Amino acid sequence: MMSFTIQSLVLVPVFVVVVLAVGGENSMELAMFPAMFVFGDSLVDNGNNNHLNSLARSNYSPYGIDYDGSQPTGRFTNGRTIVDFIGELLGLPEIPAFMDTVDGGVDILRGVNYASAAGGILEETGRHLGERFSMGRQVENFEKTLMEISRSMSRESVKEYMAKSLVVVSLGNNDYINNYLKPSLFLTASIYDPSSFADLLLSNFTTHLLELYGNGFRKFVLAGVGPLGCIPDQLAARGALPGQCVEAVNEMAELFNNRLISLVDRLNSDNKTAGEAIFVYGNTYGSAVEILTNPLDYGFQVTDRGCCGVGRNRGEITCLPLAVPCVFRDRHVFWDAFHPTQAFNLIIALRAFNGSKSDCYPINLSQMSRL
Repeated sequence: MMSFTIQSLVLVPVFVVVVLAVGGENSMELAMFPAMFVFGDSLVDNGNNNHLNSLARSNYSPYGIDYDGSQPTGRFTNGRTIVDFIGELLGLPEIPAFMDTVDGGVDILRGVNYASAAGGILEETGRHLGERFSMGRQVENFEKTLMEISRSMSRESVKEYMAKSLVVVSLGNNDYINNYLKPSLFLTASIYDPSSFADLLLSNFTTHLLELYGNGFRKFVLAGVGPLGCIPDQLAARGALPGQCVEAVNEMAELFNNRLISLVDRLNSDNKTAGEAIFVYGNTYGSAVEILTNPLDYGFQVTDRGCCGVGRNRGEITCLPLAVPCVFRDRHVFWDAFHPTQAFNLIIALRAFNGSKSDCYPINLSQMSRL
C-alpha cells in the first residue's frame, strides 16, 4: 500500500491543491472509482518488463531512489509515475503490474497495470529492445484479468463494475522514438510521411480502444504524446541548440495528438457511445511545454538534460546500473534520457485530476468520477 502523502501542495501559477492523506482500509470506501486499469509504455510501467526478456528494464538502482525504501520497482523514474499519483488522488491503493498477478494471490479488483516499456500502438514498435507488450497484447492480457474478475462476481455486478472503473491509456511515444524516428531499424519513415503515419497510429489505436469499450469499460482518459523533441535523447541525437527543442519531432507528436482530440470528440458524440461512455483527452503535451517554457514557476531549474545518464544532455546513454544521479532531483524535469522525474509526474497527475479543459478535455477526472 502506498504510504506517500500529498498534503498541502502549491503549484504556482496553476492551482493550490489540498488533499487529505490516503491510507488504511477506509480509503477503499472513499475511492472515486472502484478500480483503475492502465495501458501504456515506460512512462507508466510499474514492473511488467521486470518479467520479460527485454533491454527496456529499470529494475536496478538508481531507479526508484525516491520510492518507498529507495528500491527499484521497474518504474522508469526516481519515484512515482503519473498513474501512481492519479491512483492516490482518486483514493485507490497501489495497483499491481499484470505480470505480478498471473500466478494468483494478488488483489486485482482495485485495478491492474498492463503498461510495458518499449511497447507501442503498433506491434513491431520497440522490437529491437526485446520482449514487450504492444497495445494489442495489453488488451489481450486484460481479457485474462476479466476472466478472473468474472469468477468473483455476478454478470450484472461485473457490468456495473466495468462501467464505473477508470481506464488510463498512455501510448504512442514509442511508435515515434522506437520506430518512426529510427529509420535504420524500421521502414515506417520510408513508407509513410508524418501525417500518414499519424493516421496509421490512430487507426490501430481506435481498434484496440473499441475492444476495451466492447469489454464493458465506459470511462476513459487518453493521454497525448509528449513533446518528444524536448527529451534529452532527441536533443542529443539531433544536435539541438541550447535552449531549443527539435521542432520537427514535436510537430509529429502534435499530428497524432490533434487526431486523438478529434477521436475523443467523435466518440463523445457518436450515437453508439455518446451518453453511456465518456472519453477524455489528457493534454500532457501542452502541460509539458508550459513547464519547459516557464520552469521556475514550477520549481524546476534544469530542463534539457537528465538527472541520470551519460553524454550530451545526459541523453546519449540512459541511466546505467549503479550510476550516481544528480542530488537535487526535484529541480530536474527529466530523470533520464527519456523519462521525467516524479516531481514532473505529480504536476501532470494533478492537472488530470482537477485541471481546466486545456489540461483535460472535455472534463477532468474529478468531474468524471461524478458521472
